[in-house]
Amino acid sequence: MSLINTEIKPFKATAFQNGKFIDVSDANLRGKWSVVFFYPADFTFVCPTELEDLATNYAEFKKLGVEIYSVSTDTHFSHKAWHDTSEAIRKIDYVMVGDPTGTITRNFGVMIEEAGLADRGTFVVDPDGKIQIVEITAGGIGRDAQELLRKVKAAQYVASHPGEVCPAAWKEGEKTLAPSLDLVGKI
Repeated sequence: MSLINTEIKPFKATAFQNGKFIDVSDANLRGKWSVVFFYPADFTFVCPTELEDLATNYAEFKKLGVEIYSVSTDTHFSHKAWHDTSEAIRKIDYVMVGDPTGTITRNFGVMIEEAGLADRGTFVVDPDGKIQIVEITAGGIGRDAQELLRKVKAAQYVASHPGEVCPAAWKEGEKTLAPSLDLVGKI
């Protein structure tokens, strides 16, 4: 079953951000755009490259009013230790959520049950708490923050321009489409 346009499920967790442990819940994802970025585990190989890429582009997400929540089934303690010991992870200012019970990971349908780890799942959540983008990739395939930014911009554009849609490879400022009977067979 697709999670597109479904409301996020309730959760509570402890996270690490900017040298502190903080409480995070589904309520934090409401009222603004959010990216929930699942990854398999701390102290691994592809994961730090993805998280560093997000950290490098974090200011661009913030300009769009988007908060990033990285999530793994590690604890918030593990996130702090990784942050303290990894040059790449030290760059992170966004929220690093610990999900040792797997509640959040299961809520979003990305739990690899036999491993107790998350798939590489990316979810864009709108201010109403509804999932607008879902992307899940295999463990060995790293994601690209610039492509995610493009998709977030498209989701925000469509949300603020009813009746318009963004075609393939759309970039901010480019032409959109207004689906109608007149367009049928002309694209």
